[in-house]
Amino acid sequence: MSNCIFCKIAKGEIPANKVYEDGQFLAFNDIHPKAKVHILLIPKQHIESLQVVDAAHVAMLGEMTVLINKIAIDAGLHNGFRVVTNAGPGGHQEVPHLHYHILGGGRLPGF
Repeated sequence: MSNCIFCKIAKGEIPANKVYEDGQFLAFNDIHPKAKVHILLIPKQHIESLQVVDAAHVAMLGEMTVLINKIAIDAGLHNGFRVVTNAGPGGHQEVPHLHYHILGGGRLPGF
């Protein structure tokens, strides 16, 4: 998607403070952190949100889940962390590109 800010970050058109990158995924620090550690993990492929994933995405979502733990541990979140994703306007998704927030580094508020 040509106007997607996360696609532009994945392509290197917009700079980001990257913490992980491979051929399929990119993780970078959120520019408006909600916790001491606030990392965003995105697939480089444009997928709008969890609302559009289907059986074809199972392997990719599994790889992302495993990667979340690696990124959290590498960020020093040995005592635990929170993972959040928002889906669609009703879920307050601000960027229409699938992404997970990895949060930690201190006591997080409860829900």
